Order: sequence, then C-alpha cells, then structure tokens
Amino acid sequence: MTELPEIGKISPEIFREIIFPRLGAKSDKVLVGPQHGVDVGIADIGGQAVSFTTDPVFIVPQYGFKRAAWFAIHIIASDSVTSGLRPKFLSIDLNLPMSMTKEELATMWDVMHKECEKMGINVITGHTARYDGCAYPMVGGATMLGVGGLDEYVSPRFARPGDKIIITKGPAIEACGIFAAMFPDLIAQRYGEPFARRAESLFFQMSVVEDALTAVTVGVRDAGISSMHDATECGLWGGLYEVAQAAGCGARIEKDKIVIEDGVPEICRMFGIDDPYAAISEGSLIITCRPHRAAAVVNALSARGIKSSIAGELTDPEYGMILAEGDNEKPLKHPIVDPFWRAFYDAAKKQAA
Repeated sequence: MTELPEIGKISPEIFREIIFPRLGAKSDKVLVGPQHGVDVGIADIGGQAVSFTTDPVFIVPQYGFKRAAWFAIHIIASDSVTSGLRPKFLSIDLNLPMSMTKEELATMWDVMHKECEKMGINVITGHTARYDGCAYPMVGGATMLGVGGLDEYVSPRFARPGDKIIITKGPAIEACGIFAAMFPDLIAQRYGEPFARRAESLFFQMSVVEDALTAVTVGVRDAGISSMHDATECGLWGGLYEVAQAAGCGARIEKDKIVIEDGVPEICRMFGIDDPYAAISEGSLIITCRPHRAAAVVNALSARGIKSSIAGELTDPEYGMILAEGDNEKPLKHPIVDPFWRAFYDAAKKQAA
C-alpha cells in the first residue's frame, strides 16, 4: 500500500486507492466529478451548470490580517474560476483559535467581505466560533459555487491533442510572494530596499481570478478554452503533468517559452530553490486552448496586464509527457515533493536566530 505523504496533498495513488472508489450515492447530474488535478466539481442543477470547490480557510497572521484574508478568499476563488464559470456563492466555516481577538476577526472579515463584493460573490451561510485546539493557518473550510449555462463550463474532458498550452505569470509566484511578504528584511539585505518593495507586489499576483475570467471571454470549448488548472503545490511541472493526465493526453512543453515575473529568479536563488518551476505557484494559470484561438487568449490577457505565453501543446497519449529545453528533451515528471516547504522552514529558522 502506498504511504501517506509527510506533508501536503495526497498522491494520485492514494486518491485512486482510498478516495475515488468511495464517493457516496451516484447521480447522473454530475458533469465533472472528483479527479486528481481537477480543481472543481460541476453538476447540472435545474438546467444550469453549478461548480463546487472546497478549500481550507488559510490565515497566516504573519502576512498581516488584511493580506492574509485577501489570500484566503483568492485561494478558494482561484479554484472556482477554473470551471470557466463566474463564482456566485460562498459557504464558510470559521473555527478560530482562542488567541484571535475581536479586532483581528473584524479586520479579516471586512477584507473577505470586500473581496467577495468585488467578485460578485454572496456569502450565503456558514459557521463561526472559537475553539480550543484550533490553530493558524487552518482556521476552517469553505465551499464556493459558480453558476452558468451548460455550454459555458470547461473541463479536461473537452481538451484534446493539438490544444495549445498557455501559462500565465510563470513559475514560483506563490513561493516568491510568500517569501517577499514574510522576509522583506532578508531580501532587502541581499538585493536592496527598492527590490524588496517591488517583490512584495508578487503577493497580490497569487490569484488566477482575473486570468481565468479574462481567458474565457475569448470563447470556450471549440471556440477557445477547453480547460484551466491553477498551479499550486509542485508548481508548473506538477500542474502541467496533472492537466495532461486529467485530459488523457500527452504533452510537449517548451521551457524557454514560459514567461517569468521580475524578481522570481533572484528570490528563488536566495532561498535555495534550485528549480522554481517545481515550487508552489498559486497565481499561475495553466490553460488549454484550441489552436486557432490561442493567440487571441494571450492578447486578451495582455490587455489586462497579465503576462502569458503559448508554451506547449497537448499530444496523443502515446507520445508521453516531454519537457524541451533548447535542443534537449526529457520526460516531464511530477515533482512529488515541493521544494518551497523546506526553503520556507530554513528561512524562518534563519530569521528567528
């Protein structure tokens, strides 16, 4: 039997062995069910497509409660929008630590409210309490629902060989955003104050809400976007592997064509992340798109100030998963272990010393 990981998401093997065979009652209304590497489930409810996504409510006080609350909502919304549907409703459970004050709760909730208001999301129900034994950063859970027409959602089942792969923002967005927020003094010592201040803006790149909602304006399925995936743990390499696997396809990725945000190489080098493309990257959206609409998607994203590029394509499954770098090709493998966690703990120890 495959062992559980020490930390982070379970492996595809554990998912297939324990979770997937036991999904409760069956329903013919399920359009997109649980699948490793797919961020949402979708059901036909009354002739409309309704997407569901569930995540922890992730609050890190060290970010500052305003930034922490912004990130917590955008983590959930970033999964929701990969359905292609606009998020509409939020159910949220807050199991708060005893150490949280009324003022901290008010700050956190005000930001959550304002971000939901901006995105058109109604908080429809929830549960809020403080309990002994609860601790940061996991202070509850939330489910977000998106709503749209049955012809408006996207899913890996619509992806096919020949679809182009578009990547927004590039690698290690979340890793570098967190480093910049948590260790600005260390970064300033190495690269100077102006660099450290610019790097802090990476924190607010840790969302794919605008990326996804912009991309689908070009069209969906045969008119454009076939699927979308938010690159989180194990970064772009993990996310690209999961996209191809979920679509039942192979893939060919050209590393040199992937965009990269300013400051990312320097921050990864400073904190000892040898492969930024394997590092956690909330904020990087992986899009599969019909070839004739790929350039239009990149142009639409550029008009919104979002970096992106066509960095590969889906292939027939027998081709396998290939990573090309210059004239060299090698298999694209899932990293399994994200290098961010060790780098983060090492940095925290250094700062505390």
